[in-house]
Amino acid sequence: MYLTDSITSLKGIGTKTAALFNRVGVFSLWDLLMYIPRDFIVFPEPGSVSEMVEGGTYALLLTVKTEPRMVRAGRLNILSVTAADLEGRTVVLKWFNSPFMKKLLNPGMTRVFYGRAMAGRSSMELQHPKYYEKEEYEKLTGVMQPVYPLTKGLSSKTIGQAVSRVLKGTGISDFLKPEECRELKLMELKEALETLHRPEKMENTVKARKRIAFNEFLAFMTDIKAVKEEREKAADGIELMETAVAKRVTESLPFSLTNAQKRAWSDIMADLSSGRVMNRLLQGDTGSGKTIVAFLAMITAAENGYQAALMAPTEVLATQHALKLRKLTEDAGLPIKTVLLTGSMPEREKRQARQEIEEGSAQLVIGTHALIEDKVLFNNLCLAITDEQHRFGVKQRENLSKGKSPHVLVMSATPIPRTLAIILYGDLDISVMDDMPGMRLPIKNCVVGPEYRSTAYKFIRKEAEKGHQAYVICPMVEASESMSCENVTDYAEKLRSVFGGSLRIGVLNGRMKGREKTEVMDRFKNHELDLLVSTTVIEVGVDVPNATVMMIENAERFGLASLHQIRGRVGRGDAQGYCIFIDTSGNSGENERLNILKNSNDGFKIADEDLSLRGPGDLFGIRQSGEMDFRVADIYNDADMLRLASRFADEADDETLSKLREYRKYGEDKVIL
Repeated sequence: MYLTDSITSLKGIGTKTAALFNRVGVFSLWDLLMYIPRDFIVFPEPGSVSEMVEGGTYALLLTVKTEPRMVRAGRLNILSVTAADLEGRTVVLKWFNSPFMKKLLNPGMTRVFYGRAMAGRSSMELQHPKYYEKEEYEKLTGVMQPVYPLTKGLSSKTIGQAVSRVLKGTGISDFLKPEECRELKLMELKEALETLHRPEKMENTVKARKRIAFNEFLAFMTDIKAVKEEREKAADGIELMETAVAKRVTESLPFSLTNAQKRAWSDIMADLSSGRVMNRLLQGDTGSGKTIVAFLAMITAAENGYQAALMAPTEVLATQHALKLRKLTEDAGLPIKTVLLTGSMPEREKRQARQEIEEGSAQLVIGTHALIEDKVLFNNLCLAITDEQHRFGVKQRENLSKGKSPHVLVMSATPIPRTLAIILYGDLDISVMDDMPGMRLPIKNCVVGPEYRSTAYKFIRKEAEKGHQAYVICPMVEASESMSCENVTDYAEKLRSVFGGSLRIGVLNGRMKGREKTEVMDRFKNHELDLLVSTTVIEVGVDVPNATVMMIENAERFGLASLHQIRGRVGRGDAQGYCIFIDTSGNSGENERLNILKNSNDGFKIADEDLSLRGPGDLFGIRQSGEMDFRVADIYNDADMLRLASRFADEADDETLSKLREYRKYGEDKVIL
């Protein structure tokens, strides 16, 4: 077997199972090895019902006492039985949408049940527990069991078996020499991969993960280095003249630019008129008004007779940008055409958009990564902008330039500590927008435990009665057999039951098709929905000024940068915004990381404090969602590896860099069934 082989080359993985692996991004054997467990379970010795605390995970040796009972609540089928431990204390066992369990549960049966504790109406509940024969469970206790991110139909056991076959049947070469590994204090690659999937101790897992993080950062830094060298060769850029139109646009706005916006625009205009190619990062906190500055640059390019393109990471955000830019040019009376291009548009519309882009009749172009497809040909592109740059790899934003040397502006609302930003954006000049529009009130925050939910629901209802809207964020799309946290599918049904039809509730998640997501967001923007239950797909750039409440379930599972981005979706109008962080870790009020968010709305301060808090043991559950383009690496957890990779990239010899290029080929060829 070769690491570039399809997942179907493994015995026992046919077309149907391979399709499940494809859904989670695993196409090749190398993808499988890089599909790192998100956590490990060390199964505890069975305890008693008296030890249960809401939010905790427990193993209990229980005897089923009652016949299974099925009730329906909205779209949920809830199956429950009562069971007792050896001391006679009872607990309710509950499963959602799992009717098959009814045949498997019989009064008198004794098993070890393992699941999450929740407070019920009259007693404690163990929700969605897995169960084991006593002898079977004894074999699991004390052993680190990998827990992989899953999709419906794919189990951790299936993934683990496939990983074992690959580790046994393939050769894994390392681009680092053994002496280099010793000098850098890094694990060798094969040992790191084996340890990540089959660890004996957690500290070994941390070391193994660091090695993979180093690899990812090194690949990234060599890309940055190559891009910088290419740009230095093509230092001459299109010289643009500042026109009166930018002033006309700003005067048509219903607000005045902040001092930070004025400084950023001055930096950008100086670059555009310098005769050199602009390569600038516009870094500003969520809600600081970066987009209007980017629009001014695009309009200036159009007024000089050229095209400008803006690439956004999601269709929702691209559509939102296109609508805003069209309104801006219309309000200012500018005869400039804006075209939108996204992957989910009908082929006829895409063909029309591509034609207008190639002819040059579309001066302003906004889209998703559909813009970097070979079919898209610009007429005279002179400005390429990427929004939320950390969502795009270096190569993707280079591809937007179509092999030419336009001015480049990248924007990010992810506040990265300056010490790291200098490394990550080594090929760019940086403008920081560090103040907020004056009309916005600071968001009021609270960190609470799950017992606060009913109070939060009442508060959401009260805000809805005032005519405002709310978001509820869950970590998952649907229930998982291995992850005890809230999911969008079941939570939306739960809220429909809670509010009894008094609130209009919508659902949004990343698995929905682009057009479906756009339709849901349009309904929410138009206030046809009062409450939106979503995953972090709304994290980036979604702008609904009427939304005032953000409730985030299982907040302890998210990185602080992600939580800050999500929180930034409320308080975008002139009404007070509120954010409720639900901490299900069992130590709400004492969570040092979440209290940083509770006490500050300053993204840069949060980023600095987050970095100082991270240590070598912070491994699972707090990765910064979508950070840069890395599968494993996290710029906060692995800041030491980022610095090490940066130094190594500068000093590495040609032989090592050549081996690195070979290593990177493992992940480049995707076999799509």
